[in-house]
Amino acid sequence: MKLGIDFGTTRIVVAAADRGNYPVVSFDASDGETRDWFPPTIAFSLNQILYGWEALAHQGDPGWTLIRSLKRELHGGGPHTQLEAGGRSVLVLDLLTGLAQALARALREHSNASIKPGEPLEAVLGIPANSNSNQRYLTAEAFRRGGFALLGMLNEPSAASVEFAHRHRKESAGGQEETILVYDLGGGTFDASILRTAEKENIVVATAGLPHFGGDDFDEMIAELALDEERRVLLDAAESFRLLEECRERKEAIKPTTKRVTVDLESVRAGWGSVNITVGLFESLARPRIQQSVDVVEGLIKSLGPIASLDALYVTGGGSELPLVSRMLRESFGRSVKRSAYTRAATAIGLAIHADDQPGAQVRERFGRAFGVWREADHGRRAWLDVIFERGTVLPFAKQPPLVRERRYYPVHNIGHFRYLEAGDVTRDGEPAGDLAFWDEIRFPFDPALAEVLDLSQVPVEHNEAAQGQEIHERFICDANGAVRVELSNATAHYTRTFDLARWAQNHETVKPGAKRRRGPKEIR
Repeated sequence: MKLGIDFGTTRIVVAAADRGNYPVVSFDASDGETRDWFPPTIAFSLNQILYGWEALAHQGDPGWTLIRSLKRELHGGGPHTQLEAGGRSVLVLDLLTGLAQALARALREHSNASIKPGEPLEAVLGIPANSNSNQRYLTAEAFRRGGFALLGMLNEPSAASVEFAHRHRKESAGGQEETILVYDLGGGTFDASILRTAEKENIVVATAGLPHFGGDDFDEMIAELALDEERRVLLDAAESFRLLEECRERKEAIKPTTKRVTVDLESVRAGWGSVNITVGLFESLARPRIQQSVDVVEGLIKSLGPIASLDALYVTGGGSELPLVSRMLRESFGRSVKRSAYTRAATAIGLAIHADDQPGAQVRERFGRAFGVWREADHGRRAWLDVIFERGTVLPFAKQPPLVRERRYYPVHNIGHFRYLEAGDVTRDGEPAGDLAFWDEIRFPFDPALAEVLDLSQVPVEHNEAAQGQEIHERFICDANGAVRVELSNATAHYTRTFDLARWAQNHETVKPGAKRRRGPKEIR
């Protein structure tokens, strides 16, 4: 069965491709109810880890620690990053794999997807538009290990645009090219993308985002208003989880006419009663954060130029259901604002359409930054950025050959120490400019005497006569998902090493869930 999986911060939404229809999958929850989402929740005890509905069932039990927003920890993580919770440290990749396995079981055994025994789960995964390569790697690897056959990955705003274009073609004559901006405010991230949609494909023009802004922030704002400082200090991990879940439910109940919400603190700790919070006070806290997303949208629209026009601003994502979000967007952008009829499911539906390979579902993504490698010039007196993939380079479709770039040269050192990075822009002199994102650094033996040495980190880099006669080939390969691989070869001595490049965290980095995050400037790609 072909599936579109929107791996959200607080909810996983799945849509199926069923003979030209794309229904959202429903799951049997542990409370006996049916839900159209699966919880990305993880519960820890001293000797057990549970996922999904089984994890949620322990939210009130002593001795258990629950994690509700693991996706937020991926932005700076890598394959060796560990998460510390419940008195233990566990690899984030292992946790993601366990979550993917639980989702696969739920799809087969506790959903209305009607999956036949032995039928493969073929999926297209949604990822934040501002996600870096390590997030993409961790997500893809976990779902592969978890039992899914990956058809591809697609940026979440791009997936929402596929749903928009598919439905719009059904409702109108279709065929004409349109320029839309997708405003996607999820549980933990905000993404915005400008796309030009046509009958056969959607082309990404520009992307921007706030990697640490979403509906979770609204939950935390209500929690701060509900508790004084003394009570916040007293909360243990289980109580914090229950408080945020209570605040999430109160937030989702806010309508345009709602004047106040009542937070039930008895669900957090017996004897604490309840507290009333005026919606006006809550909105005074939320408005500056929402304004940051409005500023991102305005910047993207300006990037179109003074002549180009926007046909629609398409609003999706669970966090955008807050009435203040729609109100502020309409104040700024007027009638062009169109809210998705499937706010929480538009991305998953678009992913399922993409998985079904329907006409108009193809999306051409772009490199949001210039990607390159530091080189030396002037006999080592100057470093410059050799751009491998220029900013704006269009990525291939899933079924097309990958992009390939090559370099050939004769070195002067015994070892090549390569440092890869992305840059918002590059000057004529090869100087990186704008925002920088540092990727991998790798070492390759130019000297054939070092060909069998696997760890070159302790070998000093120095001029070497033996290396100067070696012809070195670099071959960079970029697939439809934006993943970059480099094949380094010594063509003279006939040996090759291959590296999947990524922006990895340190090998032994440990993160703690829910740690206060830095509210940085907007990230533009």
